[in-house]
Amino acid sequence: MTDTLEYFKVGKIVTTRGLKGEIKIYPHTDKIDRFKDIDYFFVGKDREKKYLVERAVTASNNSIVVKLEGYDTIESVQGLIGKFIFVDRDNSYELDEDELFIADMIGMDVETLEGDRIGKLVDVLQYAANDVYVVKSEDSKEYLIPATYEIVPDIDTKNRLMRVKPIPGLLD
Repeated sequence: MTDTLEYFKVGKIVTTRGLKGEIKIYPHTDKIDRFKDIDYFFVGKDREKKYLVERAVTASNNSIVVKLEGYDTIESVQGLIGKFIFVDRDNSYELDEDELFIADMIGMDVETLEGDRIGKLVDVLQYAANDVYVVKSEDSKEYLIPATYEIVPDIDTKNRLMRVKPIPGLLD
């Protein structure tokens, strides 16, 4: 079994807001309200410095405004623009019983219900209707598999195996 990812990219700092050190974040998570519960996050590759969140408010359907403790001027946060923010696994939100972190799924083996190997999960495309699993075969062919219970009835996290019930034409 592979090591689990300890840090999750949850957004990107896109600009400042106002003159008092607020930053605007474009979230990379489907739960935008989670930012209201984050106590701290990391910026870029630095895992030593925790940026403490003083407050977070939803600015629109696709952005959050965050005020960081100790950053009280526009100049103090300008160096953060364009950087990605991360949370550690301990600061991530609790999953429902049928949910998985995408990061924990990447690299899973994918096969049909009959046991025929399809390939490895290399990406998850997120769309409004449903996610789409990108599976790459050993000969580098990519398959796009809708993430629905009808087509993907079983995901075995312990054995890192996804089982697919392909519809006609899905694996052609």
